[in-house]
Amino acid sequence: MKLKAIREIFHRELDKVYPKEEVDSFFYRMIEEYLGADRFVLVLNPDFSVGKNEEAPFFKGLSLLKQEYPIQYILGKAWFMEMDFMVNEKVLIPRPETEELVRWVLEDVQRRQASPEILDLGTGSGCIAVSLAKLVPRARVTGLEISDDALAVARQNAKRHGVDVRWILADMMDATAVKGKWDIVVSNPPYVREKEKAAMGNNVRLYEPATALFVPDTAPLRFYERIAQLASENLREGGALYLEINQYLGPETVALLETKDFSEIELRKDIFGNERMVKAVKVGTAIRA
Repeated sequence: MKLKAIREIFHRELDKVYPKEEVDSFFYRMIEEYLGADRFVLVLNPDFSVGKNEEAPFFKGLSLLKQEYPIQYILGKAWFMEMDFMVNEKVLIPRPETEELVRWVLEDVQRRQASPEILDLGTGSGCIAVSLAKLVPRARVTGLEISDDALAVARQNAKRHGVDVRWILADMMDATAVKGKWDIVVSNPPYVREKEKAAMGNNVRLYEPATALFVPDTAPLRFYERIAQLASENLREGGALYLEINQYLGPETVALLETKDFSEIELRKDIFGNERMVKAVKVGTAIRA
């Protein structure tokens, strides 16, 4: 079957669900993944054809996309910090906002030329922990996760990118989950309120792990309260806490951190102008070099 005919079928079946440009993006990513070919293959060879075995994954993917199943789960990978990470339904799909959080950590670490000990709470796919271990080779990174299935994905991603990360299977809400002294604590915990669920796309709401996304409307900062306490107890003086946050709860998150042993609390907007990140420094001297 000609590849351009498959593309026509994709548009006929999916244009009613997605923008045309997104349908093209799905199709080209499948070309790269399933055929190992450049996305411009149809420009160079309009009559490019594939056999029955080669076309099968395209139609399987098409069926899943019609159900708004995420393309990242279909392909089993997502891009983050210019690296490919394995993903499945047991972990959240890494997002650009989280990249910005990682880049903030990198800015501070590289400026200090430090050899930090870093703790990633709720590591999921390991995208934060593995990225920091890869991009700061002198760092000693630990990732904590409550889900054994998610931690299995994180371990595979560490192996995939050739980094050594210490993994802890534990519930961050447990007071005995982790003890130690860290220079940096970073986390992207659940923060989407139940009342915000209806505004989310089906690809997220129906398929990504709910326990990693949602919090009760009555206790939207429950994870931040625990993380702030854990960081206050386990950060070295001058150590820093970095958090991805609910864009609608920036002032409330800052107010929470102000009740702990933190100073230099900074709320930062993402590229879309949303208050999405916060940093707080434990009272004391600078992060050790």
